[in-house]
Amino acid sequence: MSSGHGAAGERFADAVDARLPVHDGAGRLLRKAFPDHWSFFLGEIALYSLIVLLLTGVWLTFFFKPEMRDVVYQGSYVPLRGRPVSGAFDSTLDISFDVRGGLLMRQAHHWAALVFVAAIGAHLLRIFFTGAFRRPREMNWVIGVTLFALALAEGFAGYSLPDDLLSGTGLRIAQGIMLSIPVVGTYVAMFAFGSEFPGHDIIPRLYSLHILLLPGALIALVTVHLILVFHLKHTQWRGPGRKNTNVVGKPLYPQFSASSIGLSLTVFGLLAALAGVAQINPVWTYGPYRPDQASTGSQPDWYVGFLEGSLRLVPPWETNFAGHTLIWNVLLPAVVLPALLFAVLYAYPFVEQRLTGEGRQEQHFSERPRERPVRTGLGVAGVTCYGLLVLAGGNDVVAQTFRISVNALTWILRIALVVGPVAAFFVTRALCRALLHAEQERLTEGEETGEVRQTIAGGYESDHRPVTSFRPGAPRRPLSPDQPPGSRTGTPARQHPEPEHRSR
Repeated sequence: MSSGHGAAGERFADAVDARLPVHDGAGRLLRKAFPDHWSFFLGEIALYSLIVLLLTGVWLTFFFKPEMRDVVYQGSYVPLRGRPVSGAFDSTLDISFDVRGGLLMRQAHHWAALVFVAAIGAHLLRIFFTGAFRRPREMNWVIGVTLFALALAEGFAGYSLPDDLLSGTGLRIAQGIMLSIPVVGTYVAMFAFGSEFPGHDIIPRLYSLHILLLPGALIALVTVHLILVFHLKHTQWRGPGRKNTNVVGKPLYPQFSASSIGLSLTVFGLLAALAGVAQINPVWTYGPYRPDQASTGSQPDWYVGFLEGSLRLVPPWETNFAGHTLIWNVLLPAVVLPALLFAVLYAYPFVEQRLTGEGRQEQHFSERPRERPVRTGLGVAGVTCYGLLVLAGGNDVVAQTFRISVNALTWILRIALVVGPVAAFFVTRALCRALLHAEQERLTEGEETGEVRQTIAGGYESDHRPVTSFRPGAPRRPLSPDQPPGSRTGTPARQHPEPEHRSR
């Protein structure tokens, strides 16, 4: 009887293996190696934040009502009881005060959104500064930039759904940006809002985007991104036993899976803790949106802060051309600037390959930022520009906090926006070159021992010994940069060779 069951089980396993990659394919997948370096976990933080977003978002859809019709609030929050509010704002208050665990889920969703966008941004910066976007990973870079753009759009759509005074002000600004587009601006605004602002269609339309179209696009691109990561394999730092045809690190099972599961639980726990103790987006203090009101000191979520700052810094320039008024103080910062930003991000890998002549060679090693002074300088200049714009987005709050003139602060930030990125580029490039020069001298002359000896001529000189990459605490060689901590302490990391990657 048992032999019959065993034969049936073997036949079932053979049938499944003939149709799915269960044995050989799964075994090869489980043996896939992942480099052991903290910077590679930034993408995983984004992935686990997305999981929290999906779970909490599905829960919130059971209670949120995307309606703009007026209702009278009769919920538990006494200061607003009896006030006319929109159906969206009313359901948001109900989730916050009358649904068990509703406020916790709302805040966990919001915090996860902030961490998600931040993790994608940090992940892109890691890829940029280490050159992990080079061939054959250009398309993964394009997918990552697209994910970042979709995350911004998804965050803005979700931020606008409660229809409170703060989010309504943001929608009013968005309508002004649409109207600034020459020729077609009025048509774009009418198509988005369905009528004159605010209308009754914008919240339901944003809701459809927020829970259906944008999440679907995000999940699809994340899936393609992960498939490409597995197919192309990870980049890694140069070090002993590392070649273009292998990856040195932890196998997917069990080492990497254990560390990744631990990271996921950490992310889930921290987001839950933030949701429980750190208040975010208290819409009840802002009140419902009214077109005749605007909140002072209002700040959007950080990832949209650069647009707010650019709108505040550009002077009020307007010109008339062919019967059309061009509002440059809105068109330039809110339409042209983001378009240029993402155009540069999309094009950079291909432009760098063209200029450096590396387009025909596959690059599977990560580079230290100092090894590419120009690229690192450009990246730091971009981060400086972004930081100044975010700071400008809160210039009124900064001026009030430090008791300085908001006009003076605006002019300081305008000048800094022109001078700061240029200065950051040249300073960063000079520092990278100085670090490379110091490493080359250390490699040539050796490492100082701390001993001083007297020369035959009567002078004194410090004693040196050759630099050894395998000795604990030894400096890294400029030609073999950034070995993981394990290999620097004399304990070689485990090597898991993979099939040679063929050029296509």
